[in-house]
Amino acid sequence: MRAASVNRRRILGLWLPRLPTDRIERLSSPRDGSPAEPRVVVAKRDNALVLVACDARAAQGGLTPGMPLATARAMHPSLDVIEHDAVADAALLSAIADWCDRFTPLVALDGDDGLCLDITGCAHLFGDEQGLLTALLQGLQRQGFAARAAIAGTAVAARALSRGAPRTIVPPGGEAEAVAPLPVAVLGVDPGIVRGLRRAGLVTIGDVLARQPSELAARFGADFVAVLRQASGADDAPISPRRPAPDYVVDKRFAEPVATLEVIMPTLLALARLLIAAMEKSGKGARQLLASFFRSDGAVRTIMVEAGQPVTRTEMVERLFAEKLDALADPLDPGFGFDLIRLAASHTVLVDAAQRGFDSTAHQAEDVAALADTLSARLGARRVLRYLPQDSHLPERAALAVPVQHCPPQTCHETPWPGRADEPPLRPLRLLQPPEPVEVLAEVPDGPPAQFTWRRVTHRIARAEGPERIAMEWWRASEPGLTRDYFRIEDEVGARFWLYRDGLYGREVLPSADGHGQPRWYVHGLFA
Repeated sequence: MRAASVNRRRILGLWLPRLPTDRIERLSSPRDGSPAEPRVVVAKRDNALVLVACDARAAQGGLTPGMPLATARAMHPSLDVIEHDAVADAALLSAIADWCDRFTPLVALDGDDGLCLDITGCAHLFGDEQGLLTALLQGLQRQGFAARAAIAGTAVAARALSRGAPRTIVPPGGEAEAVAPLPVAVLGVDPGIVRGLRRAGLVTIGDVLARQPSELAARFGADFVAVLRQASGADDAPISPRRPAPDYVVDKRFAEPVATLEVIMPTLLALARLLIAAMEKSGKGARQLLASFFRSDGAVRTIMVEAGQPVTRTEMVERLFAEKLDALADPLDPGFGFDLIRLAASHTVLVDAAQRGFDSTAHQAEDVAALADTLSARLGARRVLRYLPQDSHLPERAALAVPVQHCPPQTCHETPWPGRADEPPLRPLRLLQPPEPVEVLAEVPDGPPAQFTWRRVTHRIARAEGPERIAMEWWRASEPGLTRDYFRIEDEVGARFWLYRDGLYGREVLPSADGHGQPRWYVHGLFA
């Protein structure tokens, strides 16, 4: 099962063997010093406590992950035991993946303690693949992590080498030779398969590759054969990045970390000019921009802005990010400074060229869209809404509220609002959501209310108009609900309300001998 590599992809496999113990040590105060005894993290597996991770002192003492805690205590009676916190470890691994974005935007999780980085076409930014590998490992070491990594043409080969032969860089087509001396366990397959191969005398990956694929498939399944083919470079499977790659991306690295807005904002504008120039060649504009700030201590801050109209000018980028930075509840904390700033266009669209004339009213839609973008950057996209008419006679379904940036006026083809021929209006502009119950005195079966109590205030009715009868849309739900009778109400002080009776008396709501069974009333809106 030896074949040349089928592609020219380059994958970096990263393994963090002591992630749980490294996390605990990073949380400890520097004045506490290193623990006097070996430290291990344990979890319950099959009704027994087993070691999940060991620090360097425990590993030197012969302890390994997977060992029962009872055995470990027999070897080291004064062991420092800490319960496993899977949620905290997952959050830390995600933060490390964010930090790895400085090397490539294609970062995928690999189990609970590893990552896969697609570094195809990225190595030249660090000199070569050796320079990239060294920069990554040194950066993680400065942050207090024990890390191992390797580079190969497939994700399975890179993963196996990071665990069995770290710092290996496999040339294209050399995966089979590189993984041959490694134990089968580094492939990450089911432990039962590893035990079965060991009983058959197949200890290394090279031993297994020497057997016929049909024999292996009959005994261990086709999935195991597929993993072997990927480990040897004969086949490949794409990784699943945590985030999709942006359409366009530019970044700026600093020899010395920067920490002031006087440097950060000009850098963003310089990156914006490069980004816009690259998009302009393809006739595109950005609808979503993402600025990432990589701190020297490993933390990453990201700021995203959206635009209803495609961003094609540097001034638009400056305005949107300035509003966003001013509105941040948690200010952009540079810590010891940022050593990398990146600007990416994560969503782009084609831009139609338009000629501007002398008519000042010809581009009002663009001005409104620019105002909406500015307000959305400061207040949040979900707080600047646009209402679109819907084909429904139910009041709560007659309009749909969407963020204005998702449907800008110049691009959103909508159903026109019905013309208003009534004065005063038949329905209020603002509705209560949900409608609020009220206590009403009214004639049965379908008379208007004479007075009602709402929010502990009693209102006596001076005028009433209606009813406007609305049946529920039975085709939208299995239980369409009760028929509503709406009334326009004006009380003695001139306040106007929109009330409805929920259910037809004697038909949908049946009276009872004890006086119950009356339709309920609700206030649904207020007239101006």
